[in-house]
Amino acid sequence: MTIITAPLLSFVLSFLSILWLIKREARWGLDHPNARSLHTVPVPRLGGLGLLSGVLITWLCFSIAIPLAVWAGVGLLMVISLLDDIRHVPVWCRLLVHSIVAAVFAAVFLMDVYGWLIVLCVTAAVIWMSNLYNFMDGSDGLAGGMTVIGFGYYGLFAYLAGNNDFAVINFSIAAAALAFLWYNFNPARIFMGDAGAVPLGFLAAALGLLGWLDQLWSLWVPVLIFSPFIADATVTITKRLMRGEKIWQAHREHYYQRMVQSGLGHRDTALLSYVLMLAAGGCAVWAGGQDLTVQSRVAMAWGSIYLLLMFLSDCHRKYYSNRG
Repeated sequence: MTIITAPLLSFVLSFLSILWLIKREARWGLDHPNARSLHTVPVPRLGGLGLLSGVLITWLCFSIAIPLAVWAGVGLLMVISLLDDIRHVPVWCRLLVHSIVAAVFAAVFLMDVYGWLIVLCVTAAVIWMSNLYNFMDGSDGLAGGMTVIGFGYYGLFAYLAGNNDFAVINFSIAAAALAFLWYNFNPARIFMGDAGAVPLGFLAAALGLLGWLDQLWSLWVPVLIFSPFIADATVTITKRLMRGEKIWQAHREHYYQRMVQSGLGHRDTALLSYVLMLAAGGCAVWAGGQDLTVQSRVAMAWGSIYLLLMFLSDCHRKYYSNRG
């Protein structure tokens, strides 16, 4: 019954917490539109705090076994990100905390068996996942939907593999995100904020790695499940780096941001993204039970799909820019 009652409790706690935040949050400040924003009016921005509060309380209530490195990582990232949401923390300070959290997590689980090189690679991957989740939290319903679908697939994969405890961990996150999505789908009444996006990015990477270490899935499975976010953020930031731009400055060059601005709007952009997320995650769950040849072909197919979609988007943008 835990696999039902725990996510249900997580949903209810998050739903009530976010409702309380919507009514009280103005005293802590609002998310005012800037160069990166797609919204035009101030909106409360600590919805992720309510989302994660429901998750963490549920984990405690059901005595779910969560590694200390995960608890500590989520806690530290929530604190530094909450401070940034309220007071603005320098980039170097945030990245320092992100790096410490990622390095400790990677060292705890990988050092004894895989050595320093792998630890450094995984540290970089966890830092990147934590930040790209935040980069992709810029349109109504987008990050919330990815959280429901991504962690929902983690939970489904674990459940099908017979690991109910790991399934409950992930279903609780997905359920809390569903409660958040109730308030965040267009028109959004509250945003996730750094306090939600950064820890969720960390959890996507950390739980993906733990599932691999527990032999629930191949290492590429979590990458494919969260590939809609990974592909958009990685390609966009790489382009900005190649142009010599400061990647930490606000901008509106992500593919999802361009979709919103092209006339699709927040609602249709979110719905189309959900289709892509569901398809990518569904392929990951199906291919996870196939041999390595099939798995590699699925991974290459999705890489080709993303390249094609981005190419078409770039061509569309160039065409209308030339016409203007």
